[in-house]
Amino acid sequence: MNETALQTKGLTKRYRGFTALDSADMTVMRGDIYGLIGRNGAGKTTLMKMVVGLTNVTSGEFSVFGKTGRQASAEKCRIGCLIENPAFFGSMTVYGNLKYYCIQKGISDFKKIDEVLSLVSLKDAAGKRFKKLSLGMKQRLGIAFALLDDPDLVILDEPINGLDPIGISELRDTFRRLNREKGITFVISSHILSELYAVANRFLIIDKGRVLKEMTKEQLDLECSRCIAVKLNDVKKAAVIIENKLNVTDYKVISDSEIRIYDRSVKPDVLNKLMVENGASVDQIFETGITIEDYFRGLVGGEQS
Repeated sequence: MNETALQTKGLTKRYRGFTALDSADMTVMRGDIYGLIGRNGAGKTTLMKMVVGLTNVTSGEFSVFGKTGRQASAEKCRIGCLIENPAFFGSMTVYGNLKYYCIQKGISDFKKIDEVLSLVSLKDAAGKRFKKLSLGMKQRLGIAFALLDDPDLVILDEPINGLDPIGISELRDTFRRLNREKGITFVISSHILSELYAVANRFLIIDKGRVLKEMTKEQLDLECSRCIAVKLNDVKKAAVIIENKLNVTDYKVISDSEIRIYDRSVKPDVLNKLMVENGASVDQIFETGITIEDYFRGLVGGEQS
Protein backbone atom coordinates (compact mmCIF):
# COMPACT_ATOMS: atom_id res chain seq x y z
CA MET A 1 0.00 0.00 0.00
CA ASN A 2 1.32 3.43 -0.96
CA GLU A 3 2.44 5.68 1.87
CA THR A 4 0.68 8.99 2.38
CA ALA A 5 3.24 11.79 2.28
CA LEU A 6 0.88 14.65 3.15
CA GLN A 7 -2.79 14.79 4.04
CA THR A 8 -5.01 17.63 5.18
CA LYS A 9 -8.50 17.32 6.71
CA GLY A 10 -10.70 20.38 7.04
CA LEU A 11 -7.63 22.65 7.05
CA THR A 12 -8.82 26.21 7.62
CA LYS A 13 -7.18 29.62 8.00
CA ARG A 14 -9.20 32.65 9.04
CA TYR A 15 -8.13 36.22 9.51
CA ARG A 16 -10.37 38.99 10.82
CA GLY A 17 -13.43 38.94 8.58
CA PHE A 18 -11.68 36.86 5.91
CA THR A 19 -11.29 33.14 5.32
CA ALA A 20 -8.14 32.46 3.31
CA LEU A 21 -8.61 28.69 3.30
CA ASP A 22 -11.87 26.91 4.08
CA SER A 23 -11.91 23.22 5.10
CA ALA A 24 -9.34 22.00 2.58
CA ASP A 25 -8.93 18.24 2.13
CA MET A 26 -6.05 16.90 0.08
CA THR A 27 -4.02 13.69 -0.09
CA VAL A 28 -0.50 13.49 -1.51
CA MET A 29 0.91 9.99 -1.92
CA ARG A 30 4.62 9.30 -1.71
CA GLY A 31 6.09 9.49 -5.22
CA ASP A 32 3.51 11.98 -6.50
CA ILE A 33 4.24 15.12 -8.40
CA TYR A 34 1.17 16.90 -7.09
CA GLY A 35 -0.09 20.03 -8.83
CA LEU A 36 -1.83 22.60 -6.63
CA ILE A 37 -3.80 24.77 -9.05
CA GLY A 38 -5.59 28.05 -8.39
CA ARG A 39 -5.70 31.69 -9.37
CA ASN A 40 -3.56 34.19 -7.53
CA GLY A 41 -5.06 34.62 -4.07
CA ALA A 42 -6.95 31.30 -4.23
CA GLY A 43 -5.39 29.98 -1.01
CA LYS A 44 -2.52 27.87 -2.39
CA THR A 45 0.25 29.69 -0.53
CA THR A 46 -1.78 29.77 2.69
CA LEU A 47 -2.20 25.99 2.56
CA MET A 48 1.51 25.47 1.99
CA LYS A 49 2.52 27.88 4.76
CA MET A 50 0.36 26.07 7.31
CA VAL A 51 1.85 22.69 6.40
CA VAL A 52 5.45 23.88 6.82
CA GLY A 53 4.71 25.95 9.93
CA LEU A 54 5.01 29.46 8.51
CA THR A 55 1.51 30.34 9.68
CA ASN A 56 -0.82 28.92 12.33
CA VAL A 57 -3.79 26.67 11.61
CA THR A 58 -7.21 28.05 12.61
CA SER A 59 -8.91 24.65 12.50
CA GLY A 60 -8.57 21.25 10.90
CA GLU A 61 -5.45 19.13 10.85
CA PHE A 62 -2.75 17.73 8.62
CA SER A 63 -0.48 14.71 8.70
CA VAL A 64 3.07 14.32 7.39
CA PHE A 65 4.05 10.76 6.48
CA GLY A 66 1.16 9.52 8.59
CA LYS A 67 2.01 11.55 11.70
CA THR A 68 -0.21 14.30 13.15
CA GLY A 69 0.16 16.96 15.84
CA ARG A 70 3.50 17.05 17.61
CA GLN A 71 4.62 13.93 15.79
CA ALA A 72 3.97 15.71 12.48
CA SER A 73 6.22 18.55 13.65
CA ALA A 74 9.03 16.03 14.07
CA GLU A 75 8.45 14.77 10.52
CA LYS A 76 8.83 18.28 9.11
CA CYS A 77 12.58 17.70 8.94
CA ARG A 78 11.71 15.53 5.92
CA ILE A 79 10.19 18.52 4.10
CA GLY A 80 12.07 20.96 1.90
CA CYS A 81 10.23 24.06 0.80
CA LEU A 82 10.51 27.16 -1.33
CA ILE A 83 7.52 29.32 -0.51
CA GLU A 84 9.01 32.72 0.08
CA ASN A 85 12.29 33.00 -1.80
CA PRO A 86 15.34 32.84 0.47
CA ALA A 87 17.39 36.03 0.54
CA PHE A 88 20.28 35.13 -1.70
CA PHE A 89 23.14 37.62 -1.72
CA GLY A 90 23.70 39.17 -5.13
CA SER A 91 27.45 39.67 -4.79
CA MET A 92 28.08 36.17 -3.43
CA THR A 93 28.59 33.12 -5.62
CA VAL A 94 26.12 30.30 -6.00
CA TYR A 95 28.36 28.11 -3.84
CA GLY A 96 28.83 30.87 -1.25
CA ASN A 97 25.09 31.42 -0.88
CA LEU A 98 24.44 27.72 -0.26
CA LYS A 99 27.38 27.51 2.14
CA TYR A 100 25.83 30.38 4.12
CA TYR A 101 22.55 28.46 4.42
CA CYS A 102 24.35 25.22 5.27
CA ILE A 103 25.90 27.01 8.25
CA GLN A 104 22.49 28.40 9.23
CA LYS A 105 20.92 24.93 9.01
CA GLY A 106 23.75 23.26 10.92
CA ILE A 107 24.96 21.26 7.91
CA SER A 108 28.69 20.74 8.37
CA ASP A 109 29.35 18.54 5.33
CA PHE A 110 29.79 21.06 2.53
CA LYS A 111 29.94 18.22 -0.01
CA LYS A 112 26.16 18.49 0.16
CA ILE A 113 26.47 21.76 -1.81
CA ASP A 114 28.07 20.07 -4.81
CA GLU A 115 25.51 17.30 -4.60
CA VAL A 116 22.45 19.56 -4.73
CA LEU A 117 23.98 21.75 -7.43
CA SER A 118 24.49 18.64 -9.55
CA LEU A 119 20.89 17.60 -8.94
CA VAL A 120 19.58 20.89 -10.35
CA SER A 121 22.23 21.13 -13.12
CA LEU A 122 24.02 24.14 -11.61
CA LYS A 123 27.39 22.64 -10.70
CA ASP A 124 29.12 24.49 -13.54
CA ALA A 125 27.68 27.76 -12.18
CA ALA A 126 28.98 27.25 -8.62
CA GLY A 127 31.44 30.14 -8.93
CA LYS A 128 29.02 32.51 -10.61
CA ARG A 129 27.66 35.48 -8.67
CA PHE A 130 23.95 35.29 -7.91
CA LYS A 131 23.18 38.64 -9.57
CA LYS A 132 24.57 37.29 -12.85
CA LEU A 133 22.22 34.30 -12.97
CA SER A 134 19.28 34.03 -15.35
CA LEU A 135 15.80 33.79 -13.83
CA GLY A 136 15.68 30.06 -14.57
CA MET A 137 19.04 29.52 -12.84
CA LYS A 138 17.83 31.52 -9.83
CA GLN A 139 14.76 29.31 -9.62
CA ARG A 140 16.91 26.17 -9.77
CA LEU A 141 19.16 27.61 -7.04
CA GLY A 142 16.06 28.03 -4.89
CA ILE A 143 15.24 24.37 -5.44
CA ALA A 144 18.84 23.45 -4.53
CA PHE A 145 18.28 25.37 -1.27
CA ALA A 146 15.13 23.31 -0.64
CA LEU A 147 17.12 20.08 -1.20
CA LEU A 148 19.95 20.81 1.26
CA ASP A 149 18.35 18.76 4.07
CA ASP A 150 17.81 15.62 1.93
CA PRO A 151 14.01 15.99 2.03
CA ASP A 152 11.55 13.27 1.06
CA LEU A 153 8.88 15.87 0.28
CA VAL A 154 9.53 19.19 -1.49
CA ILE A 155 6.90 21.98 -1.51
CA LEU A 156 7.35 24.70 -4.12
CA ASP A 157 5.17 27.80 -4.52
CA GLU A 158 4.96 29.05 -8.13
CA PRO A 159 8.50 27.93 -9.07
CA ILE A 160 7.86 28.39 -12.81
CA ASN A 161 6.28 31.81 -12.50
CA GLY A 162 7.90 34.30 -14.88
CA LEU A 163 10.05 31.77 -16.73
CA ASP A 164 10.28 31.59 -20.51
CA PRO A 165 9.30 28.31 -22.26
CA ILE A 166 12.88 27.00 -22.19
CA GLY A 167 13.20 27.76 -18.47
CA ILE A 168 9.88 26.02 -17.77
CA SER A 169 10.97 22.98 -19.76
CA GLU A 170 14.31 22.78 -17.92
CA LEU A 171 12.61 23.02 -14.54
CA ARG A 172 10.09 20.32 -15.46
CA ASP A 173 12.95 18.04 -16.47
CA THR A 174 14.54 18.72 -13.06
CA PHE A 175 11.35 17.76 -11.21
CA ARG A 176 10.94 14.55 -13.22
CA ARG A 177 14.57 13.53 -12.70
CA LEU A 178 14.54 14.18 -8.95
CA ASN A 179 11.23 12.35 -8.63
CA ARG A 180 12.51 9.38 -10.64
CA GLU A 181 16.11 9.15 -9.41
CA LYS A 182 15.80 10.35 -5.81
CA GLY A 183 12.20 9.33 -5.10
CA ILE A 184 11.30 12.87 -4.02
CA THR A 185 7.61 13.71 -3.70
CA PHE A 186 6.71 17.18 -4.99
CA VAL A 187 3.84 19.55 -4.26
CA ILE A 188 4.05 22.35 -6.82
CA SER A 189 1.65 25.27 -7.08
CA SER A 190 0.78 27.30 -10.14
CA HIS A 191 -2.03 29.54 -11.32
CA ILE A 192 -1.98 27.98 -14.81
CA LEU A 193 -3.10 24.36 -15.10
CA SER A 194 -1.42 23.80 -18.46
CA GLU A 195 2.00 24.60 -16.97
CA LEU A 196 1.79 21.68 -14.54
CA TYR A 197 -0.11 19.27 -16.77
CA ALA A 198 3.09 18.07 -18.44
CA VAL A 199 4.74 17.06 -15.15
CA ALA A 200 2.12 16.38 -12.43
CA ASN A 201 0.29 13.09 -11.98
CA ARG A 202 -2.34 14.39 -9.55
CA PHE A 203 -4.04 17.76 -9.10
CA LEU A 204 -5.96 19.80 -6.54
CA ILE A 205 -7.96 22.71 -7.95
CA ILE A 206 -8.71 25.46 -5.45
CA ASP A 207 -10.54 28.79 -5.76
CA LYS A 208 -11.46 31.47 -3.24
CA GLY A 209 -10.11 29.35 -0.42
CA ARG A 210 -12.21 26.29 -1.23
CA VAL A 211 -11.19 23.00 -2.83
CA LEU A 212 -13.14 22.46 -6.04
CA LYS A 213 -11.70 19.15 -7.14
CA GLU A 214 -8.94 16.63 -6.48
CA MET A 215 -8.19 14.36 -9.42
CA THR A 216 -5.61 12.21 -11.14
CA LYS A 217 -4.16 13.08 -14.53
CA GLU A 218 -6.16 10.21 -16.03
CA GLN A 219 -9.38 11.65 -14.62
CA LEU A 220 -8.50 15.08 -16.00
CA ASP A 221 -7.84 13.56 -19.41
CA LEU A 222 -11.25 11.88 -19.33
CA GLU A 223 -12.94 15.16 -18.42
CA CYS A 224 -11.27 16.93 -21.35
CA SER A 225 -11.17 14.18 -24.00
CA ARG A 226 -13.10 14.51 -27.23
CA CYS A 227 -16.03 12.13 -27.03
CA ILE A 228 -19.70 11.57 -27.74
CA ALA A 229 -21.89 12.18 -24.70
CA VAL A 230 -25.19 10.30 -24.58
CA LYS A 231 -27.84 11.25 -22.02
CA LEU A 232 -30.66 8.77 -21.50
CA ASN A 233 -32.64 6.93 -18.85
CA ASP A 234 -31.32 3.38 -19.24
CA VAL A 235 -27.51 3.38 -19.29
CA LYS A 236 -27.34 -0.41 -18.79
CA LYS A 237 -29.30 -1.02 -21.98
CA ALA A 238 -27.21 1.59 -23.79
CA ALA A 239 -23.97 -0.09 -22.68
CA VAL A 240 -25.19 -3.45 -24.08
CA ILE A 241 -26.06 -1.80 -27.39
CA ILE A 242 -22.67 -0.06 -27.59
CA GLU A 243 -20.76 -3.27 -26.93
CA ASN A 244 -22.88 -5.78 -28.89
CA LYS A 245 -24.11 -3.71 -31.82
CA LEU A 246 -21.17 -1.33 -32.31
CA ASN A 247 -18.40 -3.60 -30.98
CA VAL A 248 -17.06 -0.63 -29.02
CA THR A 249 -15.46 -0.98 -25.58
CA ASP A 250 -13.85 2.46 -25.29
CA TYR A 251 -16.64 4.10 -23.31
CA LYS A 252 -17.35 5.13 -19.74
CA VAL A 253 -20.54 5.29 -17.67
CA ILE A 254 -20.36 8.78 -16.14
CA SER A 255 -23.58 8.64 -14.12
CA ASP A 256 -26.93 6.84 -14.06
CA SER A 257 -28.02 9.04 -16.98
CA GLU A 258 -24.88 9.59 -19.07
CA ILE A 259 -22.39 7.54 -21.10
CA ARG A 260 -19.35 8.92 -22.91
CA ILE A 261 -17.90 7.14 -25.93
CA TYR A 262 -14.25 7.82 -26.75
CA ASP A 263 -13.96 5.70 -29.90
CA ARG A 264 -13.52 8.30 -32.65
CA SER A 265 -14.98 6.00 -35.32
CA VAL A 266 -18.48 6.30 -33.80
CA LYS A 267 -20.75 8.88 -35.45
CA PRO A 268 -23.50 10.61 -33.41
CA ASP A 269 -26.23 10.10 -36.05
CA VAL A 270 -25.43 6.40 -36.45
CA LEU A 271 -25.34 5.94 -32.67
CA ASN A 272 -28.66 7.72 -32.18
CA LYS A 273 -30.37 5.60 -34.85
CA LEU A 274 -29.00 2.40 -33.33
CA MET A 275 -30.22 3.36 -29.86
CA VAL A 276 -33.74 4.10 -31.11
CA GLU A 277 -33.91 0.87 -33.16
CA ASN A 278 -32.96 -1.13 -30.07
CA GLY A 279 -35.42 0.50 -27.69
CA ALA A 280 -33.19 2.99 -25.88
CA SER A 281 -34.78 6.42 -25.66
CA VAL A 282 -32.09 9.13 -26.02
CA ASP A 283 -32.62 12.52 -24.38
CA GLN A 284 -29.45 14.14 -25.73
CA ILE A 285 -26.49 13.16 -27.85
CA PHE A 286 -23.64 15.50 -28.63
CA GLU A 287 -19.90 15.75 -29.18
CA THR A 288 -17.93 17.26 -26.32
CA GLY A 289 -14.39 17.74 -25.03
CA ILE A 290 -12.43 20.84 -24.03
CA THR A 291 -8.89 22.03 -23.48
CA ILE A 292 -7.46 21.81 -19.99
CA GLU A 293 -7.38 25.63 -19.88
CA ASP A 294 -11.10 25.78 -20.67
CA TYR A 295 -11.76 23.07 -18.10
CA PHE A 296 -9.98 25.12 -15.45
CA ARG A 297 -11.87 28.27 -16.42
CA GLY A 298 -15.15 26.35 -16.32
CA LEU A 299 -14.46 25.29 -12.73
CA VAL A 300 -13.29 28.62 -11.33
CA GLY A 301 -15.12 31.00 -13.69
CA GLY A 302 -13.54 33.81 -15.70
CA GLU A 303 -10.05 34.01 -17.12
CA GLN A 304 -6.91 32.54 -15.69
CA SER A 305 -4.81 35.22 -14.04
